[in-house]
Amino acid sequence: MTRIIPSSPSEEAYKVEEDQGEVFTRDDPLALFAEWLALASKKEPNDPNAMALATVDAEGLPDVRMVLLKDFDVRGLTFYTNTESAKGAQLAATAKAAVCFHWKTIRRQVRVRGPVEHVSAEEADAYFATRARTARIGAWASAQSRPLAGRFALEREVARRTAEFGLGEIPRPPHWSGYRIVPLQVEFWVNRPFRLHDRLQFVRPEAKAAWAQRRLYP
Repeated sequence: MTRIIPSSPSEEAYKVEEDQGEVFTRDDPLALFAEWLALASKKEPNDPNAMALATVDAEGLPDVRMVLLKDFDVRGLTFYTNTESAKGAQLAATAKAAVCFHWKTIRRQVRVRGPVEHVSAEEADAYFATRARTARIGAWASAQSRPLAGRFALEREVARRTAEFGLGEIPRPPHWSGYRIVPLQVEFWVNRPFRLHDRLQFVRPEAKAAWAQRRLYP
């Protein structure tokens, strides 16, 4: 077996470039998340809004993939996808999910768990209209998560859909929409020297309840 990480890291390996000071500056987790995301947007070179989305299949086996956060407010965190995809089917069966943001450049992480609900048709239409034209065509052309004979088959379907829509409007496909994760648990993690990290967890029993917070051992 090839050893990639030394079993006994040196003192140097535990150093943190800068002292982040006190970073848990808010008593509202969504306000704190907004603050951290704004910082990550300035520091993270690629997709600071990328999050690992975890769902479970019919057998209870976890599934995870990267998606992009497209909106968030007091109601929750929103992403968009093909509702007939694997994640769409899993969310239809078990409407609960977890996401994780990990920003290496600022050495911080946020995890969110909760039930999932569909966004309104109006919200989905409004976001779909902001997508590039080719991306809108792609939403029609891709039978996401289903077997594909080869790249050519996908490109042929894109060409067919491009000809079909011509220069006209491209409506949102009925199988394409958004999901909102309603946070019931939000955890903030900050890297500290020697793995003595800081963790702050917010929990509430339901969406309209007040948040309780507590520190966790690293």
